[in-house]
Amino acid sequence: MVCTVALLVAGCETATPVSLKPHARPDTLTQPAEVPVVSGPSAASESLRQYYAAFEQDLLTQGLLRTDGGGADTPYTARQLAQNFEAIAFFDEYARGAGLRAGNGAPSFLRRWPGPVRVGVEFGESVPNAIRTKDRATVSSYTARLGRLTGHSITFAPSNPNFHVLVMGEDDREQALRRIRQIVPTISASSMGIFERLPRAIHCLVVAFSGTENDAAYSTAIAFVRAEHPDLIRRSCYHEEMAQGLGLANDSPYARPSIFNDDDEFALLTSHDEKLLNMLYDPRFRPGMTLEEAHPIVVQIADELMGGSS
Repeated sequence: MVCTVALLVAGCETATPVSLKPHARPDTLTQPAEVPVVSGPSAASESLRQYYAAFEQDLLTQGLLRTDGGGADTPYTARQLAQNFEAIAFFDEYARGAGLRAGNGAPSFLRRWPGPVRVGVEFGESVPNAIRTKDRATVSSYTARLGRLTGHSITFAPSNPNFHVLVMGEDDREQALRRIRQIVPTISASSMGIFERLPRAIHCLVVAFSGTENDAAYSTAIAFVRAEHPDLIRRSCYHEEMAQGLGLANDSPYARPSIFNDDDEFALLTSHDEKLLNMLYDPRFRPGMTLEEAHPIVVQIADELMGGSS
């Protein structure tokens, strides 16, 4: 399955600087051997590229990674929409601040961005210009769509972003880690460890950081997408991670048609998912609402969006 991760984290990390005293220069020092210039991706990066290309082809052969948004074969009712929203918006797939440890299954609270979301995309040095041009346009267009769906201020911002989309490959690992520490200097060791030891099975992820005054209010997010992915999986990563980074942090096996489901049936945001985003930023909700508080509103909004069908 296309494995993605969405986490809400908070915390800080301290580092102990290390100082190394240089050795004395020897009297006779030969010139170092000339280091060959490496062109193209490393063997590790090329191996990942081939693996993900085969993975995408296998899913397509099975009829998965649909891009049609759902249709007559994927009906859902207002009741199902409400249930799916509660499962995806009020439960955590992963325990907050605990890396990739699974959540405890208990309901949490509603989380979203109270202020404007400014999306910026950055590419690793190894990423070809053709991918940069194509994906920058994809992220920009999708950002505008998210703004329309939510009615919230979500804009593409080449400068001063607070939602950072990092598109980097295996050969950009050090660049990625350095950039993440620049974006969130107080990032916890557990959160940083996710990026440092990202397993091949994790195709992309988003980590959202809450403000100090309200644990339910997002203020910064980092979405990481592997540059080795073929075009469709890379695009599906943008769709899911950017949407999850807005507050839809969980997946549910019952959500259909939906990208918030680990079955990989759909690659891109569906009509069902558009309604989830519309619900999430409805002004009748507020960050920090419990499931018990929100339930009557969830049912009401789902009924409105489905035209009263149950």
